[in-house]
Amino acid sequence: MYVLLVASAFNSLTQRVHAELRDRGHRVAVELAVPGTAWPEAVHRHRPDLVLAPMLRTALPEDVWTAYTCLVVHPGPVGDRGPASLDHAVQDGEDRWGVTVLQAVAELDAGDVWATVGCPVPPVAKSDLYRGEIADAALEAVHLAVERFASGTYVPRPQTEGRTRPALRQEQRRIDWEADGTDRVLRLLRAADSRPGVRDRLLGGDWYLIGGHREDGLRGRPGELLATRAGALCRATADGAVWIPELRAVRPPGGPAAPRLPATLALGERLPRLPERPAPPEAGPYRPVWSDIGYREEGRAGFLSFSFPGGAMGTTHCRRLLEAYRAACARPTSVLVLGGGRDFFSNGIHLGVIEAAADPAAESWDNINAMDDLVEAVLTTTDRLVVSALGGNAAAGGVMLALAADEVWCRSGVVLNPHYRLMGLYGSEYWTYTLPRRVGPAVADRLTSEALPLGAAAAHRLGLVDRTVPCVPGDFGAETERLATRLADLPATGSRIAAKKAARDRDEARRPLAAHREAELARMRRTFLDPDAPYHALRRAFVRKERASAVTGPAEQDAAPGPAAC
Repeated sequence: MYVLLVASAFNSLTQRVHAELRDRGHRVAVELAVPGTAWPEAVHRHRPDLVLAPMLRTALPEDVWTAYTCLVVHPGPVGDRGPASLDHAVQDGEDRWGVTVLQAVAELDAGDVWATVGCPVPPVAKSDLYRGEIADAALEAVHLAVERFASGTYVPRPQTEGRTRPALRQEQRRIDWEADGTDRVLRLLRAADSRPGVRDRLLGGDWYLIGGHREDGLRGRPGELLATRAGALCRATADGAVWIPELRAVRPPGGPAAPRLPATLALGERLPRLPERPAPPEAGPYRPVWSDIGYREEGRAGFLSFSFPGGAMGTTHCRRLLEAYRAACARPTSVLVLGGGRDFFSNGIHLGVIEAAADPAAESWDNINAMDDLVEAVLTTTDRLVVSALGGNAAAGGVMLALAADEVWCRSGVVLNPHYRLMGLYGSEYWTYTLPRRVGPAVADRLTSEALPLGAAAAHRLGLVDRTVPCVPGDFGAETERLATRLADLPATGSRIAAKKAARDRDEARRPLAAHREAELARMRRTFLDPDAPYHALRRAFVRKERASAVTGPAEQDAAPGPAAC
């Protein structure tokens, strides 16, 4: 079938629907429903068999839903209606939720039901939940609804009742630091992640607090700032404390939206002298003791986990992760796993930090060099096998970081964007070495020029990924541990490690890594230093949520590929 996706942005869920429908042989196009454009007329020009709206902030006009069957993906169970479904689910502490695919009608979310799939709600941030359990349920429901539509015989069932809940206002999200305990504070923070954040007054300024993690050891007067850790702030609640990783300044009247930044960087000189609280050895992402980087071992396998907000890796993130990587390489392991968390693996350089810098060109240069240093360390590790474990999505330099490893494992629901073009960049991270090495020069050129998302199955077929792991998001870490410890115990692993150095030496003799880096960075430097280069406008639009279709949209409308393509 010819399926037209209508979406307010080419976000993670829209990308996954796009990739998986293509994988199933459908022709797929995307039309962005951007205010002020004639997108409804564009829908009629497409003349699709089916219109599907994975993420839509505006109503479909009547002349569209009366002319075509239009299916809307709603992140809530049957009967739930309104624009803030997930916000309510997380803030109310629901333990089960779901996704419903329903037919567009005049009343929002009130149309006939084509499919509905339930899912658990783990104690994670809304954006993590959206990319994880909600996305899994959405794709299961979308595939079922598309199959039912294609059959021509299925009759969708009407909704008999429902409740419409309005968007949550900031007064409903407000934290009362004097009275609210840690559990409630975390629900409020998680329900507002990553947009809009929880508005709060802090150190004489107005900020949106973004993200939250429990701290069980530190205590203080409610609302007091207690410590810092890796750019995050620890703030006391009525019965404990929470770590807040990011802040976003409130938009001034008539001004642009501010970027999300590591909390200590956002506060700058406002931040009083606070103790830096180093993470204890047992800390890490998704562990009872929080840190954005953690390390542990199981037998002969080491696990270096990391989770940075939004998958963005600033200069400081890269340098800290490189230090942790070097420490992990000093351990007596035969397999080292990078990642293994449930959300983003990496999306490359931190555009928000770059945008906020006094000299964005200089910060861009520092950031890309820090990323290159990290990737180089992985590429030149020859005394053990390195595995990249992607429980969540990756893009641009984050994909190339993953490809530096000997093996790439990813969860079956992962979406990869192995390109830089939509941000106006040539790219670095040794992609000119790692990408053709895996998929060949012709496919590497196509992937970077088409700039379309890849689902896990397509990435595996191309050789971009070595193993897909079919599991729910919360089980990926345990599955990775099981596979990695088994790999470390295999007799063949020793011989693979022995052969690894010889292969690296041969590649180095053919063309040194330094030559790849020099050529890539020469092009990146020209872009960074050119004030008229599209990168600067695209970065600003992306970070400040301004309109720029080249950032949010796919490279082109596309038809389903043949079996050998992506």
